[in-house]
Amino acid sequence: MPSFDIVSEVDKQEVRNAVDQVNKEVGTRFDFKGSDARVEQSDYELQVYADDEFKLSQVMDILIAKCTKREIDVRSLDKGTIEKISGNKVRQKVTVKTGVESDLAKKIIKLIKDSKLKAQASIQGEVVRVTGTKRDVLQEVIQLVKSSINEQPLQFRNFRD
Repeated sequence: MPSFDIVSEVDKQEVRNAVDQVNKEVGTRFDFKGSDARVEQSDYELQVYADDEFKLSQVMDILIAKCTKREIDVRSLDKGTIEKISGNKVRQKVTVKTGVESDLAKKIIKLIKDSKLKAQASIQGEVVRVTGTKRDVLQEVIQLVKSSINEQPLQFRNFRD
């Protein structure tokens, strides 16, 4: 039976490249001269530091622009709350979402079942596996999911006949 996987992946090296570009631009820009604005990365967790909330928003704008240039979907960036740290400095945690979360996976499965297409979906860890009777049915499922789900970027991988 033909099948494919619905996944949500972000290339970690591209995230690292985007963070390096942000730090390079912040270091050379005149309006950040003498400030402690920077972005630190550990795995898929980013910490954005700045002197005040205005500069933090500027660093976030640069981060979003660099991620877009490196073809990282900005819907996968989950911004946390702004925290005050020593003195007047602020920090914001940004999480890069990877994998299909269980709530989204359940929503995708419900969408496929309600569509009455001859396909079955199952959750396998952070992946949703869809199997169907024909390749055409699976292509209809892909179009349905692409048009209906837009809160997180999804990729369709591992298509097998």
